[in-house]
Parts: sequence; structure tokens; C-alpha cells
Amino acid sequence: MSAAKSRSRNQHGSDINNALKVLDLVPRKTDYGRVEGPIHQRLIHDCMDDILGVQSNHAMCKGNGVSYSCNNPAQVKHANYVSKNGSACSSRTGIIKDMFMLILDLHRRGEISADQSTLASAMSSCAHRRSFTGGTQLHGLSTKVAYDLNVFVGSSLITLYSRCGKLESSYLIFQSMPTKNTVSWTAMISGFVLHNRVEQCLRLFASMRLSRCKPNDITFATLFSVCTNHALLALGKSVHALQMRMGFHSYVHVSNAMLSMYAKCGCIDEAQSIFERIACKDLVSWNAMIFGCSQYGLAKHCLDLLKEMERHHIVPDSLSFLGVLSSCRHARLVEEGRHCFKTMVEHGIKPTLDHYSCIVDLLGRAGLLDEACDLIQTMSTPPNAVIWGSLLTSCRVHGKISIGIHAAEHRLKLEPGCAATHIQLANLYASIGCWSDVARVRMAMKERGLKTNTGCSWIEVGGKVYSFTAENRSKSHQVNSVLAILDCLQAHMECKYGMLIES
Repeated sequence: MSAAKSRSRNQHGSDINNALKVLDLVPRKTDYGRVEGPIHQRLIHDCMDDILGVQSNHAMCKGNGVSYSCNNPAQVKHANYVSKNGSACSSRTGIIKDMFMLILDLHRRGEISADQSTLASAMSSCAHRRSFTGGTQLHGLSTKVAYDLNVFVGSSLITLYSRCGKLESSYLIFQSMPTKNTVSWTAMISGFVLHNRVEQCLRLFASMRLSRCKPNDITFATLFSVCTNHALLALGKSVHALQMRMGFHSYVHVSNAMLSMYAKCGCIDEAQSIFERIACKDLVSWNAMIFGCSQYGLAKHCLDLLKEMERHHIVPDSLSFLGVLSSCRHARLVEEGRHCFKTMVEHGIKPTLDHYSCIVDLLGRAGLLDEACDLIQTMSTPPNAVIWGSLLTSCRVHGKISIGIHAAEHRLKLEPGCAATHIQLANLYASIGCWSDVARVRMAMKERGLKTNTGCSWIEVGGKVYSFTAENRSKSHQVNSVLAILDCLQAHMECKYGMLIES
């Protein structure tokens, strides 16, 4: 340490860039723990005052020493407002719960200037933690110092309010901004996406295209997520063509979002092609491809992808194993699923409820209901309604009445308002002649006014999305004509079936 201190003193007063190199002599906190915090402070105090006051905060935040750095701005002997702003802004990692109180207190004492960087970073931290109370206080401060219409502060406010569920307030801020940049437009588009306002999102993107602001990589990734969540293939292809013309195809996160979009919309070959063209695949790339293949029952391909990503030295995470387990479940690959679950645990990954749900469903579909029950009993966390529902469905298929009743009763404890579970339980009781229990379950449904939800599906034809629900007689003449033909076909099949039975 004495050598580092001596060198720092020799550098004092010389070129700033050379002086800042002194900090490279000090190990990061992640390497040697918290003990280096005082070393940073002493370097600042004895050697470089204001200059290293900024750089040390930055270095400690990179080493996860945020709490130490940010809680001690007064301990820097000659700290200027830049170093104190750096302390406050570094709290965007979410470690300091009372970050905004620190800023307000320092501002009241006149120790920092509430500039655009401080306010924007602090608001981003509140948005990340969805701290509405802290965000509104910072909004008030920004209005007081006339920064609320600043493009950087305004963009952070848009994100803050949209993430805190105040989309209308977010849009009002966006409209009131005299100057908007790409970040502002993208923040508002992301807000609409977050609240499933697809039409408004697309209209805003069209307006952005008419303005002087050009979309960036985050804009395109956000638009692809809209197409993914709502299966808008035609729109996704248009966005794909636009980002290719603008040169964003080399961005890995954009390619990942595009890959997910094509996989979700049923174009698995196109998704595979995009995956193969990604030069530097990251974990998200591999997971997106695994989930795409899992969605279409390509279990063997999912297993191959898991092996291949390990050969490329990409360590699989819980999502990787979840995608593979899901594919094994649909393909009923029991041994492969068991091995995958075991491998995941050996990797030190704690199974989540989603992982347990997959393996329970896999065992249940294979008729291994006793093994599924044993697994539920040994779970590290209490099973949720999805797991009990999966076991219930398997029991109904394989005729395991007693286990099914047990699963249904447990699920109703977690979701007493689930009409489908009530009906399944009543049917199980009826299958063994327990009519009093059937009446009890039916009465409970009637008293609570429970009704089953109608299933819905949709399809995109000619750039337009059509939705269909069970037993829904559309006003469209074309749809009614198709349904009439289906009714005739059903009657004809029933007639033919009856004649075959008689013969």
C-alpha cells in the first residue's frame, strides 16, 4: 500500500490521466473484500482529493462497493459536487434504499447541485425498484430546479411513471417535453409495451418515424417483443426489414429478440437461420433457441443445443434447463427429463416451481403418479396450484381417483375460485359414486357464482388478427356459413357412425 501511496503523491498535480492510473494498483472489492474501502478513502484523502473522489466512487461501484462509497460522501476531504453526485448516482444498482433521501438532503444543505445527470440517474434507480414515493419526490425537486422538461430527466420520468403503473402520467410528461430524442421516444414506446397497449405503441413508432429521431437498437428490440407477445408475424417481418436497412442486425440483443419473435410466430426455420448467423452467441441466444424448439416439440434438438452450448463454454442457467425440461415433458422423454433435472441440481441450480411443474407433469403423463407424488413431498418449496393442477389432470387421464381427489383438494386450498378444479373434483367424486360429495362441490360453485372461462384462440390472416372463442356465434356471414357446413358434417359423421354400430 505504501508503494501505491508514494506513487500517487508523485503524480499529484501532474496530468489527470496519469494520476487516475494509480487506482489500478488497488484491487477491486470483488477480489479482496470490503477491506480495500478505507484504502480508496485514504488515497482520496491524502493524495488526489477531487480527482480521485470521482474515480474511486466509480471503481468501488464497479466492485460492488456501492453501499460504502455512497454512504460516505462527507468523508472525502475536498469532495466537489461531481464526486457527491457520483456517489448518489451510483445507487442505480438498487443497493441503497434511501438513495433519493440522500440526494434531497445534500441538495437542501447546498452540498450538491441537482443537475440533469444526478436527477436522471436517481430517477432511473427509482424506476428500477418501482419506488413511486421516491420518484415523485425527485420529480418535485426537478420541477423546483426547472429540469423537469429537460430531455434526459424527462426520459427518466417517462420510464419511472410507466414502470410504477402510471401510464397516463408518463404520456403527459412525454407530450409536454419541448425536445424529444431517441431515448424519449423509446421510453414511451416501452411504456406502452409494458402495459400491453399495442395499438398506441405502433402509432407512436409511426410518429417517431415521421420525426427527426431515428430508432436505435433498444427501439427495435422493444418492437420485436411486441410482435413476440402478440404473434404479429407480418409486423415483425416489416421491423426485421427496417432494422436490416438501418444496420442493427449485428447487435446481439436485437438478433435475440428477432429470433424469439420468429420462434413464437411459428417460423422455427427462420429462427434457426437467425441463430446460426449470430456471430457471438450469448446465453440469451441459446435460451431463445432452446425455447423455440421446445415450443414445437423438438425435444431431441433441445437436448443437442444444451450439449452444444456447453461445448462453446456457455454455462446453462435455470432458464436453459427449464426449456429442455419443457420439451422433454411434451415429448414424454422420461429418462432424458430425469437426467436433465439431476444435471441441473449438480450444476448448483436450485429448482424453481416451474422446474418442478415440468418434471411432475412429465412423470404424470407417463403414468408415474406415485413417483410424481413422492417428488412433490420432497420439494424444497411448497407446491403451487399449477403443480397440483398438473397432477390432477394426469390422475384424470390415468384413472388414479384417490390421488386426483387429493390433488384437487390441495389446489382448491390455493385457488378456491377456480371453477375448472371444482368441476374436475366433482367428476372424480362421481366416478366412484360419492354423490353427496358431488352435490357439496356443485353447491360450493353455485354459492360462489363460479363459471368456467371460455377458451380463446386467434389467427393472423392478411395482416389482420381474428380471435375465436368456444360456442361464439360470430355476426360475420362468412363465419356462420363455415359453422353451418361443420354442423352438417358433424350430423353426417354421426349418422355414418350409427350405421356402422348397427351393422
